Amino acid sequence: MEESCGPVISVVKVWFSLIVGLIMLPAMFGVSLGITETYMKILIKTLEWATMRIQRGAKVQKIPDSPTNGIIQRADSSLEQEIGELRRSRPRPQEGGDFTLSDVFYFGRKGIEAIVEDEVTQRFTSEELASWNLLTRTNINFHYISLRLTILWGVGVAVRYCILLPLRITLACIGITWLVIGTTLVGFLPASRAKNWLSELVHVMCYRICARGLSAVIHYHNKENRPKRGGICVANHTSPIDVVILANDGCYAMVGQVHGGLMGVIQRAMERSCPHIWFERSEMKDRHLVAQRLKDHVNDKGKLPILIFPEGTCINNTSVMMFKKGSFEIGGTIYPVAIKYDPQFGDAFWNSSKYNMVSYLLRMMTSWAIMCNVWYLPSMTQEEGEDAVQFANRVKSAIARQGGLVDLSWDGGLKRGKVKETLKEQEQKKYSSMVVGEDSSGSGSD
Repeated sequence: MEESCGPVISVVKVWFSLIVGLIMLPAMFGVSLGITETYMKILIKTLEWATMRIQRGAKVQKIPDSPTNGIIQRADSSLEQEIGELRRSRPRPQEGGDFTLSDVFYFGRKGIEAIVEDEVTQRFTSEELASWNLLTRTNINFHYISLRLTILWGVGVAVRYCILLPLRITLACIGITWLVIGTTLVGFLPASRAKNWLSELVHVMCYRICARGLSAVIHYHNKENRPKRGGICVANHTSPIDVVILANDGCYAMVGQVHGGLMGVIQRAMERSCPHIWFERSEMKDRHLVAQRLKDHVNDKGKLPILIFPEGTCINNTSVMMFKKGSFEIGGTIYPVAIKYDPQFGDAFWNSSKYNMVSYLLRMMTSWAIMCNVWYLPSMTQEEGEDAVQFANRVKSAIARQGGLVDLSWDGGLKRGKVKETLKEQEQKKYSSMVVGEDSSGSGSD
C-alpha cells in the first residue's frame, strides 16, 4: 500500500512545489517570471492561425459573415427628432391638434425593431465573436473545417481540462485559504497603522494569486487617477471577478449582502482585518440605513475607498446601463473606473439567469485566459445644481466613452423584470406634450 502511494505523493509534492515556486510566490510579490507572457504569445499565434484557417474554410463552404454589431443599426436620436423627420414633408395643419398618420410609421418601426432585436435583452447574453476562438462558438455553426483544426481543438480541450483546470483550482483554493487565515490572524492585532498595512498586503496578495489562477493579463492605464482613501470607486460591471481585477492594483472596502456558507466565512474573516460593509437582507431594504453607513465610511479619510458597481447586475461587456443614484447621494469624491475585457480569450460575462456560480467558475477556469484593460478616470464631484441622477449619468457617460462601451439609459433590472409602467408613461407623455405643444404653438402663429 505504501509502495503504491509513494509515486502519487511524489507527484503531488512536485506539483505543489512548482505551483508555489513558479506561480504563487511571484504573484504574491507582484513579480512576473514571464510564464504568462510566453503562454499568451503562443496562444495569440495559435488563434491567429486558426482564424486564417477558418476564413479559408468559410470561403470554400460559403459560410455567411456573422454580424458583430447587431442586425439593426439604430440612429442615435430622440423621439422628437425622428418624428420631426417624418413630419418635415407634410403641410402644417390648419386647425386642431398637430397629429398625422405618418406618426404611426415611427411607432410601428420601433415595435418591429424591438421584436426582431431590442437593444436591452441582447446586453444580457454573451458578446458575439467575429470568429471562432476554439473555445466558444459564434452563432455560425462551424462544423468541420479541416482535420488540423479539429486536432487543434482536441488538443486545446485536453490542455484546458487536464492542465489548466487542475492548476487553477489549486491556485484558487490556496488563495481563498490564505485570505481566510491571513485576515483572521491580522484581525487579532490592535488597531494601528501596522495592522492596516498588513491587512492590505494580505488582501492584495490573495487577489493576485486568484488572478494568476485565471491566467489574467491586466493592463492598467492612468494610474495617477487611482482611487484614494475616503472616496468611492464606481465601475461598470461584467463579472464577479471585477473585484479581483481591480483589487490586484490596490485594496478596497467591499459593500454587499451578508451570505452564509463559504462566502459567509470569507466575509467574516475579511471584516476582522478591514472595515468592509456587509448588510443583512433586512437592512438592504432600508435605504436610509445603508446611506448612513456609507456616509460614515466616506467621512473617515483614513478608510479605504469603497468599491461599488452602480449597475446592480452584470452586463455583457458591450454596454453600460443605468447607474443607481444611491451611490451618488452619499457625497464625497467619485473615482470612475472603466473595465473592458477581450472576449477573444474567454467570456468573462456572467449570465446569472443562465448559469449558477459553480457553472460560471468552471467556464472561467476552462477558458484560455482573461485579458482586460482598466482605465482610471479623473475624480469627479457633484456640480452645483446637479442632482444625483444627473451626476450618475455624467459618470456613466465618462466610463462608457473611455471603455468604448455603448451608453444606455435602461435599467439593468430588466434582466429579471419587466419595464416599469412609469417608463411607459414617460414615453406617452413625451409624445402627448409634443403634439399638444406644437398644436398650441401652431395655433398661436396662425
